[in-house]
Amino acid sequence: MTPDITNQIKELAAPLAEERGLFLVDLELKTGSGSELWVYLDAEDRGVNLDECADISRELGFLIDAHELITAKYNLNVSSPGLSRPLSEFRQYPKNIGRVIKIRYKDGEETKKVTGKLENASQEKLTVIETLGKEEATHSVPFEAVIEAKIVPQI
Repeated sequence: MTPDITNQIKELAAPLAEERGLFLVDLELKTGSGSELWVYLDAEDRGVNLDECADISRELGFLIDAHELITAKYNLNVSSPGLSRPLSEFRQYPKNIGRVIKIRYKDGEETKKVTGKLENASQEKLTVIETLGKEEATHSVPFEAVIEAKIVPQI
């Protein structure tokens, strides 16, 4: 899929998500035995439900076909990003305050990692409390320095 087609699909998907209080996180095409278009949606203050994904999938599929953006056979999958995908939008951070997060970030020329409870999230910095045995360390990570951040599932 060319970047132009990807951008066109994003332009179709974003308003459909926004109508339901959601936002577009990512869009990707997976090829192999068949083409799959994955559209990942999230909400700032809640989860994404199955009915919302189904509605957006129907509407987006219709729009992609009407605009003839993908002419070959493909499967369209609309879902929330899930825990395995990195956080990619700032809007995903505030609802994850209090959860354990693993962040890889740039500190000058070095790449550093920290895992701990996300204490606070602002557009300027993320505050993470790392537990080191019986001690705690507070890390302030500039948001623009984040390379990758993932929520760590807790059981």
